[in-house]
Amino acid sequence: MTSAAIAHRETVAALRTIQNLWGELLLVIETPPADVWPPRQLAHTMRDDDALLVEDRAPLVLREHPAPLNVTALDAGLDVERQVFDLADTLAAAIQHAAPGDPRRWDYRSPTSPGSRRHGLHWACVWIEGRLLDQDTEPEQQLDGTLAAAPFDVLPPRLLHETRRTVQACAGRILRTLELDERATPVPGRPCPWCGGELTLHTGPDQGPAVTCSTGPACRAPVMLDGRGRRVWEWGDLPDLVAALAAAGHLGDLPLAA
Repeated sequence: MTSAAIAHRETVAALRTIQNLWGELLLVIETPPADVWPPRQLAHTMRDDDALLVEDRAPLVLREHPAPLNVTALDAGLDVERQVFDLADTLAAAIQHAAPGDPRRWDYRSPTSPGSRRHGLHWACVWIEGRLLDQDTEPEQQLDGTLAAAPFDVLPPRLLHETRRTVQACAGRILRTLELDERATPVPGRPCPWCGGELTLHTGPDQGPAVTCSTGPACRAPVMLDGRGRRVWEWGDLPDLVAALAAAGHLGDLPLAA
């Protein structure tokens, strides 16, 4: 695979990470910072409240938050939104030929109109992905049989690399804010219910959360060992760990949403 193909693939993946997690980030803005335990994803799973579903509550455009409960998340959202919108402006200025009124066109904001920004971050990511994939870069036949210029030029290498850098930085910012980046975090005040060992929460961008016990094979917890000989509760095992911690009096309160 060529370096350009790798750059395209990684950039599209980062754009989709932004899209997939944007609603989660908007919900976190409305939620006080949570403790390490329980994992945010598990708190969502254990709830049966349709009002808390991301699909139902999250707006597509970052709205005003006069009293945000999580300022760190708000700062991240504002920064990501600004960078993605500015990137779309940059690409449009360099390669766009689509006429006004063409639904494929990216419209700039003005003192009287937000332009295409009114459609929100998701639309901006979709539009940028189209430019990465060189969509609509061939001349188009008109009704009279003549050819019109393509709506967009092919994305040149310098803009491909700028796009890659920007969207990967934005995706990383969201992952860190949601604590979904690659990290291992000790779970304070909640020892292993089977042996008293220290529990550690492991998260990553492409996997569900997992928990390990520091004791090793001597721990009698009814779960498998990982590659380092630690008892590990994978995603499907975590409800059992929650129940065991609750029985031991170490569950703690589930956050309303996180």
